[in-house]
Amino acid sequence: MEERYFVHLDLNHCEAVVEAAVTDSVTGERIDRYELTHPQGSRCVVLVYEKHYYRAGNRLTLTVVLDDFTERTRVHCAGGGGGEGLFGFDWGASESFEDVVHRALEPYRE
Repeated sequence: MEERYFVHLDLNHCEAVVEAAVTDSVTGERIDRYELTHPQGSRCVVLVYEKHYYRAGNRLTLTVVLDDFTERTRVHCAGGGGGEGLFGFDWGASESFEDVVHRALEPYRE
């Protein structure tokens, strides 16, 4: 799936949609949030989430970067972790974690 795309949401609303989608489970939680502000007013928000996936046998991380540097809200996701299962694979769990964000933002994609 495409890693970077734009959405028809302002940065705050986009962050709220992502937060609701990822933490809508007992095992999903935000572990960090970092925000940078450009002197001209645009912002970049970095969100880091963690979730336990039983089929991967491990906790996975998801980093979501949102910015409005181009006066549009851009989204970038990267999942990782897992690997304690057979042969060290996460069996697609990190992609599944990313897909939670992509599915939640699909109605707003440009």
